[in-house]
Amino acid sequence: MALLDWMSPDNDLRLEGDKVRLRPHRSGDFAEWADLRARSRDFLQPWEPTWPRDDLTRGAYKRRLQAYAHDLERGLAYPFLVFRQTDGAMVGGITLSNVRRGVAQMGSIGYWVGQPFTRQGYTVAAVNAVTRFAFTRLGLHRIEAACIPTNEASRGVLLKAGFKHEGMARAYLRINGIWRDHLLFGLISPAPASEQRHEDVLV
Repeated sequence: MALLDWMSPDNDLRLEGDKVRLRPHRSGDFAEWADLRARSRDFLQPWEPTWPRDDLTRGAYKRRLQAYAHDLERGLAYPFLVFRQTDGAMVGGITLSNVRRGVAQMGSIGYWVGQPFTRQGYTVAAVNAVTRFAFTRLGLHRIEAACIPTNEASRGVLLKAGFKHEGMARAYLRINGIWRDHLLFGLISPAPASEQRHEDVLV
């Protein structure tokens, strides 16, 4: 799938959730995405990798789209923006990444929400939509997630979405310039293994 095809409005990677709609990033999303990220910088930065100096520029956004398209073409990651159903406002983003096939059949989920849209159920709805997509459409068996122990909001999202706390990994990810311990969570497909699809790429 070419980059322009991936960003076109007629692609089939649209997901519906409770109060939210999800679709891939498009070039026309730049202004709204950059504005929401800029307004939420102080809220988001403690929980994310250090932002590059040019992170909110159009050039950096174009490179981001190219990287997303590369991963999507190979079935390695599925990035989405999250929009409120009532008015189409962008509320955040979510990505199913590190998709592994073979004997693993698993992926990792990560998400962010703009500060104006916190504690309104949008992130839980987005996580639920992506896990359904992963289990039913991609045929994955397991989804993993992680959060910093002090990030109570993210931990609450995962627990509400049915994830189970499985342990802790020391110095797991470099967040805001520091290697941070993370709580580890997992969610297993409710479908029997014999019924799960095993696709190498989305078709």
